[in-house]
Amino acid sequence: MTIRVPGALAASLTEFHGAAGHAWAERLPALAAELTESWDLRPDGPPAHGVVGLVLPVRRADGTPAVLKLQPVDEETAGEPIALRAWDGRGAVRLLDHDPATGSMLLERLDPARSLLAVPDDLAATEVLAGLLAELTSHRAPAGLRSLADVADGMLAGVPGAVRALTGAADRLLLADLAAALREVRPEPGDRLLHWDLHHGNVLAPPAPGGRAAWLAIDPKPLAGDPGFELLPALCNRWADLTATGDLPRAVRRRFDLMTDRLGLDRDRAVRWTLARVLQNVLWDVEDGEVAVGEVQRAVAEALSGR
Repeated sequence: MTIRVPGALAASLTEFHGAAGHAWAERLPALAAELTESWDLRPDGPPAHGVVGLVLPVRRADGTPAVLKLQPVDEETAGEPIALRAWDGRGAVRLLDHDPATGSMLLERLDPARSLLAVPDDLAATEVLAGLLAELTSHRAPAGLRSLADVADGMLAGVPGAVRALTGAADRLLLADLAAALREVRPEPGDRLLHWDLHHGNVLAPPAPGGRAAWLAIDPKPLAGDPGFELLPALCNRWADLTATGDLPRAVRRRFDLMTDRLGLDRDRAVRWTLARVLQNVLWDVEDGEVAVGEVQRAVAEALSGR
C-alpha cells in the first residue's frame, strides 16, 4: 500500500507533537506498507484522518472489511487498545489486531458517514449515547490505564495559575467554584472504565443495517474513574439543538437528567464531576492562551449549578 499523507494531518501532527509529530507523519507511508503486508491487508477505499490519526479502509485476507488506524502513542492514545479489548465489541468498535511496537490497530469497519450527529431527534440520539455509556462504564477498568485521581490532582495543581490568567472577576469566581466541586468528589475517584470522549460524533453505525449492533462507540481516551466524569462531551455536542429550544438551561438539564437516569448515577455527585470536567476544559483553554471562560462551558456550569 502506498499512501500520501494529507497535508492537514501532517500539519496537525507537527502542531501537537512538534518534531516527533513531523517525523511520525513522514514515517506513515512506510508504516502503512509494513502493516498491510504483515497483516495481509488490501486497500479498500480512500483514507480519512482526524487530528493526529490516519484511518485506512482495508480488507482482510478473507474479505472482511476493516480499518487500519495509525496514530502516535501518547498519554491519551496508549490506553485505547486496552479499553477496546476489555469491551470486546460490547458498545464499542471491535479491536481485530494490535501492533504494540507502533500502537497501530486493526478495527472492525463502521460507517463514518452515519453518526449520532445525523439522527434528527436530539433526545433520541442522546438516549442512544446514554445507553452506550451505561454499557461501557459497567466494566471495571483494567490495569494499565490512567486514573481519574491523578487527572484530578493535576487539574487542582493547575488552578492557581489559571485563576491568575483569567481577566474577569466573574470568571475567576466560577473557576474557584469548579475547583471546589472537584475537591468534594476527589476522595472517591471511582474505578469504572471510562471512554472520556463520548459525544454524538464518536458514535457510528455499522456499514449495513442488521449488524451485531445499531450503534458503536469509537476513539476512546480511556480513564479509570467515576462515570459522572463522562457526561460533559455529550452535553456540549449538538449545541445548536439545545439553544434552539429557547430555554438553554432547561435543555442542558434535560439532557443531563436523561443520561444520569440511564446510567443510574447519583445526580448531585454527577453534577460535581461534570463541573470538574468543565474545569478541565477551562484549564486546557487557558493553556492555549484564552483569558476568559468559554460561552458553552459557562452555560453548562450555570445550568447545572443553578447560578
